[in-house]
Amino acid sequence: MERAMENSSSYILKEDVHFGTVKIADDVVAMIAGLAASEVDGVSSMAGNVGNEILSTIGIKSAAKGVRVEITGKEVKVYVAIVVDYGYNIPLISTKVQDKVKQAVESMTGLNVTDVNIRVAGIKVAQNK
Repeated sequence: MERAMENSSSYILKEDVHFGTVKIADDVVAMIAGLAASEVDGVSSMAGNVGNEILSTIGIKSAAKGVRVEITGKEVKVYVAIVVDYGYNIPLISTKVQDKVKQAVESMTGLNVTDVNIRVAGIKVAQNK
């Protein structure tokens, strides 16, 4: 298990001589950010790359879809791509996503979020049935 963690990008959150080391994978930070962003009212979904879109069509969904993180030391930059529901104020939704992502990542990991960059990748229009 330790060898698998070394191959992925993981970062030391805490080191203690008596108890050992706590590491967190960048995918976990991305999942936290993605889940937080999707909780904001007006965010229809997360926008992912082509690989994520193909996986989601066959039923495999990723909580980190549409999220990229860059971790340097104890600082994190988060890049989030969202699809907004039609009729919502995009600047307001973007600010809410930035606040929610920053708060969630900082409270759950102890890392300092320096940037939360939002890309609105689309607008979802409700289908009348």
